[in-house]
Amino acid sequence: MSFDSSFDAPAQPARRRFVQGLAAAGVFAGIGAWPLRASPGAMRQAVLNGTQFDLRIGETPANFTGRTRTAITVNGSIPAPLLRWKEGTTVHLRVRNALPPNSIHGDRTSIHWHGIVLPANMDGVPGISFDGIGRGEAYDYRFEVRQGGTYWYHSHSGFQEQAGLYGPLIIDPIAPEPFAYDREHVVMLTDWTDLDPSALFSRMKKMPGYDNYYKRTVGDFARDAKREGASKAITDRRMWNAMRMTPTDLSDVNANTYTYLMNGATSLANWTGLFRHGEKLRLRFINGSSMTYFDVRIPGLKMTVVAADGQSVHPVTVDEFRIAAAETFDVIVEPAGQDAFTIFAQDMGHTGYVSGTLAVREGLRAPVPALDARAILTMADMGHETMSHDMAGMDHAAMGHAMPAQSHPASETRNPFVDMQATAPTPRLDDPGVGLRDNGRNVLRYGMLRSLFDDPDGRDPGREIELHLTGHMERFVWGFDGRKFSEVEPLRMTYGERVRVVLVNDTMMTHPIHLHGMWSDLEDEDGAFQVRKHTIDMPPGTRRSYRVHADALGAWAYHCHLLFHMEAGMMREVRVER
Repeated sequence: MSFDSSFDAPAQPARRRFVQGLAAAGVFAGIGAWPLRASPGAMRQAVLNGTQFDLRIGETPANFTGRTRTAITVNGSIPAPLLRWKEGTTVHLRVRNALPPNSIHGDRTSIHWHGIVLPANMDGVPGISFDGIGRGEAYDYRFEVRQGGTYWYHSHSGFQEQAGLYGPLIIDPIAPEPFAYDREHVVMLTDWTDLDPSALFSRMKKMPGYDNYYKRTVGDFARDAKREGASKAITDRRMWNAMRMTPTDLSDVNANTYTYLMNGATSLANWTGLFRHGEKLRLRFINGSSMTYFDVRIPGLKMTVVAADGQSVHPVTVDEFRIAAAETFDVIVEPAGQDAFTIFAQDMGHTGYVSGTLAVREGLRAPVPALDARAILTMADMGHETMSHDMAGMDHAAMGHAMPAQSHPASETRNPFVDMQATAPTPRLDDPGVGLRDNGRNVLRYGMLRSLFDDPDGRDPGREIELHLTGHMERFVWGFDGRKFSEVEPLRMTYGERVRVVLVNDTMMTHPIHLHGMWSDLEDEDGAFQVRKHTIDMPPGTRRSYRVHADALGAWAYHCHLLFHMEAGMMREVRVER
């Protein structure tokens, strides 16, 4: 195992955190009683190459906001070391639990290798694929590497991922890649909170709208009435009020709580990826956040997307892309005409951002754009001009509802944990998403992503499984088909079969859905194979389908990759059996 120091570090200000950010001056993460204080640009991430790895999970003081908190780290760093594997080799990773007694992060831990095809007992999900790693114990992960591309790894124990246990994972493929570049940088985007993550989860259960500072006002109503007409504006307000929801509530947690990080640093520390004029850069974007979608762009540069979730796609050139929690995108950029460019990643609700720099030398910066206007959900965003709301006493006809064209599971009917249903969901694969439409930039859409290879299976699915993503905003309860993980039996697949999974999002939130152990082959709107992914984004009111080849025996987790949604019930177990 070799040690390298090729990485970099960034920073982020929201106005209220400016002084705190100056105090922090970047990432403070070190082993021992005092945090290591890294000067801007000086932080480099460890890169571990080879087939033998020793990873130590412990606690480390960390300071991103001017206040020192206890993070959970791998080998003392946030993010964890960048692991570099080679396709076709067998890797052996010895993971030791060095958490201290009475740790706020619990006494057991784990690592899940996100998007990696491997045996079920190597997947790292306590309670499903193994028992977890007890304090003072070690677990040997050993498996053959059967793929290439950009991935990541993280804890699957409690809220440890939110507290810092995540890291990038790069696999060099056997075959030459279908694109050329001169230099590469990993850009890992994450969210940090000074709160104990369990306290944050408790707050969301009690006050789910805590971070929504952007509720509409009387002035907003007056502007809507002038633009759309008073009748339509009144009807719109009546529907939202009846649902006791707000169209500005795009995410449960935003920059009012979170500090956003790029490769473990805030914007003020200015993570810098170096380049020389004339070079092509490969940027490996990883969204390792717990609860945040990011809208990413590099003002002044076009980005050519060449891979999604580690798999090569037909190149498509864009100005901006939205990356869901757990997704990865590889892009090629060609910096020219200036010495520095800003990498700008704002959260989906446009409440805050993190920025870094591509530059010819350390210490340079480029202008940082202002946040985009805050995004507003419409009823059309949620599957129709209206939503069917499962509440007694609501007069849907009076509110202008059409009769639902979409059927729903019986378990959703009169369910106290289901607060809405989509009436006519569609794939919307060519929709850039709320807050990105008509912004003057060419935004990546799912419909643009096409794998460079044909359907790897080739068979038509033998059966179909339809699942509805459900929840109740006020109770902060989430699940599939109106039922929580604790209430359901595993989904069962027969080894070798080809299954079509249909997801319907009946909620007003966006959910990134991740199936462990097997690929999710997204279909286009005509039902043809489109793109292979490990995480399928599900915006509100969408119906999307994908094919699964049940080629991995054992028990696998299947869940929303928004950490607190998973913990609140949006998770199932999938069992592949002979």
